[in-house]
Amino acid sequence: MAHLRERLRGFVRNRWLVFVAAMWIQSCAGIGYLFGSISPVIKSELGYNQRQIAKLGVAKDLGDSVGFLAGSLCEILPLWAALLVGAFQNLIGYGVVWLVVTGRAPPLPLWAMCVLIFMGTNGETYFNTAALVSCVQNFPKSRGPIVGILKGFAGLAGAILTQVYAVIHSPDHASLIFMVAVGPFMVVVALMFIVRPVGGHRQVRPRDGPSFTFVYNVCLLLAAYLMGVMLVEDLVDLSHKVVVIFTVFLFVLLLLPICIPIYMSFIEGDRSSLEEALLSKPQKIGPSKAEFDNEVIFSELEDEKPKEMDMLPASERQRRIAHLQTKLAQAAAEGAVRVKRRKGPHRGEDFTLMQALIKADFWLIFFSLLLGSGSGLTVIDNLGQMSQSLGYNNTHIFVSMISIWNFLGRIGGGYFSEIIVRDYAYPRPVAMAVAQAIMSVGHFLLGMGWPGVMYVGPLMIGLGYGAHWAVVPATASELFGLKKFGALYNFLTLANPAGSLVFSGLIASYIYDREAEKQALEHLHHSHNLRSLSVNVLGVDEPLKCEGAICFFFTSTIMSGLCIIAVVLSMILVHRTKVVYANLYGRSHT
Repeated sequence: MAHLRERLRGFVRNRWLVFVAAMWIQSCAGIGYLFGSISPVIKSELGYNQRQIAKLGVAKDLGDSVGFLAGSLCEILPLWAALLVGAFQNLIGYGVVWLVVTGRAPPLPLWAMCVLIFMGTNGETYFNTAALVSCVQNFPKSRGPIVGILKGFAGLAGAILTQVYAVIHSPDHASLIFMVAVGPFMVVVALMFIVRPVGGHRQVRPRDGPSFTFVYNVCLLLAAYLMGVMLVEDLVDLSHKVVVIFTVFLFVLLLLPICIPIYMSFIEGDRSSLEEALLSKPQKIGPSKAEFDNEVIFSELEDEKPKEMDMLPASERQRRIAHLQTKLAQAAAEGAVRVKRRKGPHRGEDFTLMQALIKADFWLIFFSLLLGSGSGLTVIDNLGQMSQSLGYNNTHIFVSMISIWNFLGRIGGGYFSEIIVRDYAYPRPVAMAVAQAIMSVGHFLLGMGWPGVMYVGPLMIGLGYGAHWAVVPATASELFGLKKFGALYNFLTLANPAGSLVFSGLIASYIYDREAEKQALEHLHHSHNLRSLSVNVLGVDEPLKCEGAICFFFTSTIMSGLCIIAVVLSMILVHRTKVVYANLYGRSHT
């Protein structure tokens, strides 16, 4: 009995259990991606036009991206309390929206609906922050895979919740809003005491590598399964019993990763447990004098070495750099040269937010993210209207598909960008440039409105958009350090609502409403119904619908051009950071 009790205690404190629980929380943390499914319901029930829906979309994006309060509370409160705050925000925000849409509560003005959407979606920031903080602390040597997988599950939340909604089989489309309000609340409350730091740096095991491979395989299987199920449900009229079976198997896939902590705790035991001695030592807050002198010598070295040295092979470059650094250190010790003490950190060192804000590289990341992710978010927010304008009645399938591609983009973006930096010591932002080029093609295809393009365009845009959120956090941590990573990351995420405000709230909604008004006037002109004409001209609050590829042609063309500009910005960043990445990762090739 004592042995079993010890095993159970080890299971509860296993860092893989925390990781799996964080994955489950993240799988319902991406509720913002369901806005494309719930916006048509809000539009029809409350009589909103596209500009009003776009304002709700901007409020949703702000709630999804403004995480300063969540970050601050996670430093003050225990993580379970921060998760509980986010759960109640989600429940109250979307719960009141459901009451208004279903008529159970009196109608509210648009600004109040924006506040509710902001409040409900802002709960995601608490889920994201708690999951990332706990798991990064538990897996300090595997930050890349951890962040990619957790952010990937957040991107897959739309497809998972849509499949759960299909089981409900309710003719009332507003019930999707109810599920968005209640579902995440129940999951978070059930798991909030599990997600916490558990001293994971002392739980390193030889099986960690195969365990990550297993999780990656589950992720790919989950994405492929969801894609197949969504396509079958869209093309074939299935019975409710078959849909239930599909959903049960989905939950089986989601539960599979729990096998890892069970195996480690009850089967493998402690016989292969290792301890990272270096990480178990107390972390020093500041650098020692010797470390500081080495950093200064390294900074001086950047000025002294010839430019052509960067073009040499990695092994030869590192040999010459080491030789030059030794000579410079000896000269400085003998007083032959005076090493300059520069003000502020260099790229690759720890920056504060204020120090990063005066760096060109930081703003290149910000504006490249604004153009790339902002254009992708415009498609995500307007996907329901896009599919309806091209003659598709079931908008849920496209919302689910772009959620899946978003998931694969995050997983793949983190995986392939890690290969780029680890194997080739090449700047990680090149992966972002590739993603933005793919998005540019996707926007162009959507603008053309060709048959079947709704299955291809969201694929390319979802992959590219998701890759941003695996590449950007890693890039920011590499260039500006981890000490103030939370503040740096939260500032960069403001690019998302900023892009949505301009691209979706102003450009896309204006063009859509203008084309819808043209079509309404043409229709009324042909029917010679002057009375209806006056009502539609004066009644600006009447919901307008646009049909045909023209509805989003100009918007998609503009978004495609903006992605090309983002590619240029990313490649400028690549050029500027080649030396930094060569110094960070070049030693592994020697």
